[in-house]
Amino acid sequence: MKRLSWTELFTKKTQAATFNKVDLSLLDDLLYDVWALGRNIILVWTPNGKGLDLLVVPYEAIGEKLTGLGAKRLGENHAQPRTPDNAGAFMEKIVSGPKHVSRKLLAETAGLLGARPVSIELPFMPGDTLPLETISALVKRYSITLVEDRAVALFDIVSFSRYSPLEQVTQLNSLAYSVNIAYSKLMEKEIEIRFARTNTGDGFYIWNRDRGIDSNVDLYHFMHLVLAENAIARGRASRHTVPLLRTCFHIGGHYEFYQSEGLSPTTYSYIVGDVTIELARMIEQARPGQILIGDFEVPMIAPDTGEKIALDAERFIKSVQPRLSSLNDLTLGDQDHIKAIKCYLTGEKQVDGSYAVKRYRITDKHGYSRQVLNAKVNIHRATGAPVYLGIQDADLNN
Repeated sequence: MKRLSWTELFTKKTQAATFNKVDLSLLDDLLYDVWALGRNIILVWTPNGKGLDLLVVPYEAIGEKLTGLGAKRLGENHAQPRTPDNAGAFMEKIVSGPKHVSRKLLAETAGLLGARPVSIELPFMPGDTLPLETISALVKRYSITLVEDRAVALFDIVSFSRYSPLEQVTQLNSLAYSVNIAYSKLMEKEIEIRFARTNTGDGFYIWNRDRGIDSNVDLYHFMHLVLAENAIARGRASRHTVPLLRTCFHIGGHYEFYQSEGLSPTTYSYIVGDVTIELARMIEQARPGQILIGDFEVPMIAPDTGEKIALDAERFIKSVQPRLSSLNDLTLGDQDHIKAIKCYLTGEKQVDGSYAVKRYRITDKHGYSRQVLNAKVNIHRATGAPVYLGIQDADLNN
């Protein structure tokens, strides 16, 4: 599987069949100039004849407007957020919306920020040699975006700091390999995850660049396979070459941005916000080998109707199970095929023989508490022994 070039990446990202690479490079140079080495953010844009109108503002101006919204609540011990002011709420809507906007909305946003749109001339008509969605994808590299419904998985290497530097490098490489091999096997099943990852030092944050319920479910499947490949590798490894993991999964909001690499923004984005903060605090309390799920309730777009629905953690996990059959016959390790997968949230057995989903309360080092759910994944193979991931409810009381 070859690595995509910069222009191929934009073709794939925007689903545009073709575009003029020279025009793309020219536009990128013009956007780079107004970006001013990261001092400015290109908030939104709109076509203007044979050119573009850009709303370019210093990055601190965005922060000042969004500060009026107050901090979102992270755990019961946080102070209640302030009532959003109109300007802050409007800016949050702009930052979370599309980069391509109407002329009216661009003017309204410029007025709120006390800014004047910047016009740039092009030797082509926007939408002709460069599709509008490709232009938006390029503008996004010089902007920030608020995403409210993205799933993120956090893989953390247990006792990482106790290993020698060489062992740490080996374990991080082993985890990266498990991620890559899981991705390649999903591709064999034509399940495409446009995954991104950020190194935390002890592991990785991983998310799907695509949004929506289906994309979040695909990431959950991806997490299964990464953990399974890691477990199989651990069974074959000697000493400390393959890491023992603890894992958290959560869906929530975050800001997406592009860090500078040298003097230019990177091609791939980074995320920071509520979802990563929650995961970091959850992982502190996770046990070796455990899979913790955040107790989320997030509005997400239904793939069949396009409507926003409130989806909580229990409903999400139930929506995952029916699609697990698509992973049957996929190989784990070298050649053993998956026969069946079952994933579930643990809890205590009821009188009727069923199991109730149990919520566990954890408190982090700052004294903030939150509820989480404990997940189990059982992977049955055609010939090899089953792979059991996670910790049973009964074992959590020990």
